Amino acid sequence: MSEIRVRFAPSPTGKVHIGNIRAAIYNWLFARHTGGKFLLRVEDTDLERSTPEAIQVLFECMEWLGLDYDEEVFYQTKNVKRHLEVVEQLLASGHAYKCEKTSRDGKTGTVVMFKMPKEGVIEFDDIVKGHLSKKAEDIQDFAIVRSDGSPIFHIANVVDDIDQRVTHIIRGDDHVENTFKHICIFKALGASVPKYGHLSMIVNQQGKPYSKRDGAAFVGEYREQGYLPEALFNYLLLLGWNPGDDREVLTREEMIDLFELEKVHVTAAMFDPKKLAWMNGEYIKKIPADKFKELLKAKVNVQGQGEEWWDYLANQVQPRTKFLNDLKTSCAYLTTDDFEMDPKAVEKRLAKDGVKATLLDLIERFSKVEKWEAPALEELVKGLSQGNGMGPWVHPIRVAVSGKTEGIGLFEMLQLLGKEKTLSRLGVAAEKYAK
Repeated sequence: MSEIRVRFAPSPTGKVHIGNIRAAIYNWLFARHTGGKFLLRVEDTDLERSTPEAIQVLFECMEWLGLDYDEEVFYQTKNVKRHLEVVEQLLASGHAYKCEKTSRDGKTGTVVMFKMPKEGVIEFDDIVKGHLSKKAEDIQDFAIVRSDGSPIFHIANVVDDIDQRVTHIIRGDDHVENTFKHICIFKALGASVPKYGHLSMIVNQQGKPYSKRDGAAFVGEYREQGYLPEALFNYLLLLGWNPGDDREVLTREEMIDLFELEKVHVTAAMFDPKKLAWMNGEYIKKIPADKFKELLKAKVNVQGQGEEWWDYLANQVQPRTKFLNDLKTSCAYLTTDDFEMDPKAVEKRLAKDGVKATLLDLIERFSKVEKWEAPALEELVKGLSQGNGMGPWVHPIRVAVSGKTEGIGLFEMLQLLGKEKTLSRLGVAAEKYAK
């Protein structure tokens, strides 16, 4: 069997859609699984949108996700001369012809049309969708060169695939109709027809194509929101494929070993933001402790604390973190006494009769604690509850010292804050918010 060669051929616009990058991921994994080559082709013929900046964004997204390619980047604009030479071959062989066409703006010019066969069936075995066929007579002749002399997608795409010796084309199923046309061009040129695999669309919960209206739709947005590239890669892989068992969080090596195009699902894949957020949290748990601590330090500005304190904080925070960008907010109560109090939390947990007395009593009891550590603090409050649950104490304490109703373990939180800050905040809450 000849070497497998696949390509990712985006048209850069400055934003890389998750549907396109999923196609890149599938191509990359197929190449790595089979020992083939993964090629990058920049279809940059739209000069207004495919700016150097837009192309750079594409490169950065691919590098961030670890999508390395095996040969020099192929730029479609550099192959225009070759596209037009092939058009001349098609004209000479009778597979294309020139005609006058009037554009939407009323201008008339000469275009080159590809001549479709008028009988027979165009068919191919799609690796994902199975056998697909269409009567040739149902496809009209189509343009391959514009009136300004520039080659159109259909001819450029096929010629570039021939020149790059592409053996398998894996792309979205919005291209199925194009594939019937392209097969005819390959055959007219006497070239081998690649094998095709068309990927079903990524849809929202209503079954419509996933777009900006549904949330972040571009790779760069996920990066900005604090998603890890490994998590996004893993999640997009599972939108249309699974390893055949219950595993969801996979190493890159496992993905390469297990990925087979024949196992790609035919049905559309529904994008679930909550599932992606969960997966991001799973990958954050996998960050080595020392590395996570340094990330935490970069996000949370606390002065004067030693490494032991930071180790303790990281150990508490890491299992509960879904997004790295949330660290600054979730740990805000550690960085300043002027942290934001959640009004609903204040109303529910502090602004109730008897809470002030509870807080003042806790201040007196906590002030006598010599070893300010989580186990001792928990033991003290547990003794007050007398086996009836610690809710009446822990909820007001948490809101008083952090302004929120959730976070890391309460007593671990108090240990991190220290005795002096804890007593001070309980006092402020008692006087300012409690009844």
